[in-house]
Amino acid sequence: MNTQSGPNAQPERPTPDALLHTGSEGTVTAEDVVLASGRDVTPASLAWAEDKLAREGKAALDKLLP
Repeated sequence: MNTQSGPNAQPERPTPDALLHTGSEGTVTAEDVVLASGRDVTPASLAWAEDKLAREGKAALDKLLP
């Protein structure tokens, strides 16, 4: 949200679609999957996430995000 005021203030505009993304367009790591699931990063949760990534690929992260 644009909260600036004054002579140089820009009107508030919606974010262009080209700038909106979930962040899963790049490399997805096991840590990304753990954090998206709300779990603590531990050796066990990283192993779980690595297995999930091996089975589901990048979709593993997309399935956890709203």
